[in-house]
Amino acid sequence: MNSPKFDYELFFELTADLFCIAGYDGYFKKINTSVAKVLGYSMEELYSRPINDFVHPEDKFTTAKVREQLHQSKPLLNFENRYLTKSGETVWLSWTSMPVDSQQVVFAIAKNITHKKEIEEQRNSLLSQLSLLNQELKQLTFSTSHDLRAPVNNLLLAFDLLDVNKIEDQDTLELILLLRNSGRKLSDTLNKYVDVLKERHEKETAIEKIYFQSSVDQVLDSIKTLIVSSQASIQTDFSRAPQVEFNGPYLESIFLNLITNSIRYSKPGVPPQIHIRSQIVQNGVQLIVEDNGLGMDLDKMGHKLFRINQSFHGHSESKGIGLYLVYHHITGLGGKIDVESQVNQGTRFTITFP
Repeated sequence: MNSPKFDYELFFELTADLFCIAGYDGYFKKINTSVAKVLGYSMEELYSRPINDFVHPEDKFTTAKVREQLHQSKPLLNFENRYLTKSGETVWLSWTSMPVDSQQVVFAIAKNITHKKEIEEQRNSLLSQLSLLNQELKQLTFSTSHDLRAPVNNLLLAFDLLDVNKIEDQDTLELILLLRNSGRKLSDTLNKYVDVLKERHEKETAIEKIYFQSSVDQVLDSIKTLIVSSQASIQTDFSRAPQVEFNGPYLESIFLNLITNSIRYSKPGVPPQIHIRSQIVQNGVQLIVEDNGLGMDLDKMGHKLFRINQSFHGHSESKGIGLYLVYHHITGLGGKIDVESQVNQGTRFTITFP
């Protein structure tokens, strides 16, 4: 029985995914029309130029490093990078690639995940804004409840100073007693609110002994893909001060924001190197996080470094929230943070825990 004949070329063209065969020389050897549709270039333009010409400038170095791994006959799964369309728009692609060393080519399939990335970015931005708004509302509620106690207590004191025995008018006496009782109930309610808010705040900011290595390992595991794709080198040394008394979620947030910032603001073409260490000083334990990244001019930027919605290098993914959170996590529990940085010389954050 003869097996049916299939038009495999038709399958190659009908799929919505981006199919391509790329040569080890860095050029497309065969692509389907989906590649042209997504990137907006003609087939002739895509064949005539190196693939790296279409990669987003900030992802060229990482993509080149990953391509070197492919040329070592290592398959690639779910690698995400950005491309620029002919009209200048950014698209996110997720690649699965298989090298064929004998033919010096790579078979690759990409999915357009731009919409997914946009949704994730919007979600993260909303979550950050909601978190900040929630903190501000908590602070406002606490301050309002606390600050109202003083005038209410003054009012009750005034009532206590009144000699009701000298008041002959029965209606006036009843009104004063009603106001005094209402004031006492209001005072009791405010005291309850303050106690509840204080108890809740103490639970959220519970202090415990935390091992630095355990905390940073949790964070590194959560951003493993980012570390691999950026070729980042992260070295830790907590031998001098292995643990600290602090809030666990706050410490993980500090590690997360400082490490991802170091990777995000690395110098083009230079793999990020991040060194994290701890030490004991006279007034407590210090955590030092330093990198070899772009750095910054603190004379110009230092005064607004920890303010909300501040971005210093024009990075598309920067929302100006990370350092704001780091600052408030540390200072909110009685610690302090210092910064040393020079343009193109990297940045060092020194955190002194209370």
